[in-house]
Amino acid sequence: MAWSIEFVRDPAAFLDAAADHLAQQPVVSTVVSTIAQRSAREISAGIAQPEDDWYVVIRAGSSVVSSGMRTAPFPPRPLFLMPMPDAAAEQLADTLWERGEEVGGANGALPAVRLFADRTARLAGGTVEVSQHTRLFELHELTPVAEVPGGLRAATYDDLDVAVPWFAAFMADADEQAGREPGSSPHEAVDEESVRRRIDRGQLWLWVDETGERVHLTGVNPPSFGVARIGPVYTPPAQRRRGWASAAVAEVSARLLRDGVTPCLFTDQANPTSNAIYQRLGFEPVTDMANLVIRP
Repeated sequence: MAWSIEFVRDPAAFLDAAADHLAQQPVVSTVVSTIAQRSAREISAGIAQPEDDWYVVIRAGSSVVSSGMRTAPFPPRPLFLMPMPDAAAEQLADTLWERGEEVGGANGALPAVRLFADRTARLAGGTVEVSQHTRLFELHELTPVAEVPGGLRAATYDDLDVAVPWFAAFMADADEQAGREPGSSPHEAVDEESVRRRIDRGQLWLWVDETGERVHLTGVNPPSFGVARIGPVYTPPAQRRRGWASAAVAEVSARLLRDGVTPCLFTDQANPTSNAIYQRLGFEPVTDMANLVIRP
């Protein structure tokens, strides 16, 4: 079967085309749907988006069977792909090759993302390396956690002095905890303005201990199709192993559940600590994904 592959630059137009498809798998589609919705909101607010960003809609006849995007602002600008038929993943790789696009990486659901990357590498005479194995979890019933001192509060601009450096430290520390070179995983650089926007939208929470010290940060994305993705989850090294992360994620998750929203989050499969924490809270695995780098 030949699949219809359409590239869309306008996130609002992409959502119009793919909304029903995304809503059918709201947890699996969380990255694509939240980024497209965020970009559409920012365009409406007059915030320019990169001109070379695009979204892709894959159809069998008139039915949308998959989607993806290339919006990552960091090198190698990896695609993010939803699950799709094997032949569609390979046809997408062929199409991008014919368009003359250099593809240096791809993230998303297995096995489609691996098939896409392998095909791309064969066309370019390159190889595929795994940057990170991830697992997507969802929560329907929260398991109570042990009480710890302090409580959760929404971050404000007065917290930028810790929020901005903690965002910057999050990925490097995650790499180190997983046994990788700190900072080796491709990731988005977060600046003060983007943290301010998260605070404005109520997407950033801090755990504050009984002395008033800020000891932990948890972020959450706006709900999309009834699902909200939690992350980042960061505790500075001096405050770890005290239960702050479990308490904060549990409280954020409880608030989402009370609002009728399903929490979800990604874990790094190489980090047994975070995987154990979330499973103790009641998070259940949904699907495995991978971040892949395509080397020339």
